Amino acid sequence: MGTHAFLDVASVSKSFRGLEAVSRVSLKLNPGEILGLIGPNGAGKTTLFNLITGFLRPDSGRIDFLGQNIVGLAPHRICERGIGRTFQIVKTFSHLSTLENVAVGCYNRSADTKEVEQNAWEILRFVGLEKKALSPASSLTTPDRKRLELARALGTRPKLLLLDEVMAGLNPKEQREIIALVHKIREGGAAIFIIEHHMRVIMGVSDRITVLHHGVCIADGDPQAVCEDKGVIEAYLGKGAYSC
Repeated sequence: MGTHAFLDVASVSKSFRGLEAVSRVSLKLNPGEILGLIGPNGAGKTTLFNLITGFLRPDSGRIDFLGQNIVGLAPHRICERGIGRTFQIVKTFSHLSTLENVAVGCYNRSADTKEVEQNAWEILRFVGLEKKALSPASSLTTPDRKRLELARALGTRPKLLLLDEVMAGLNPKEQREIIALVHKIREGGAAIFIIEHHMRVIMGVSDRITVLHHGVCIADGDPQAVCEDKGVIEAYLGKGAYSC
């Protein structure tokens, strides 16, 4: 009997009012892998994430995670299966403390308040926010809100973590710190699927890169090969959207 792919997206499509946002996209992600996803605004990247995490249902195609079809499951059920995510626009529970924000994610795995609080503290130490644990989430800087978004997702104990532009708005030093954190998350056993617009960042963090253009996958391979791909160069690099 053959082994199942960790995540297997097979010929998935999604249209909005006749406009195909994702068109017959197929990709596979392996255990422990960091897969980068690039493409211009409107390429279908976040739509693909929404399809994988159950916020949207595909018009056609299949999405298997750990050998089971997850199409049609509610987002919280997919989260329980082991897929966590961050969102492009960071939204904290501003009336709660940093610790309480992380606890929200931890309740996905436990109903025991003491265990949840212990896990939340452990995650805050992991992402470097323990000194701000009792501060209101609304008081955090943009870099710290990005870390909080990561921490809240980690509270769900994901086997696969989807990161939607987690480094947007950060300076190069802050980006390097998040890259190091992403590698630490992978070392802890999770696979990563990451959307990023900065080519140097995605080249530095990814094992493999998939490129979407008008909802279609036009390239998939190791970072250097994708950077040198003629189709990618014509679509992006030649127009100065990215540089390697």
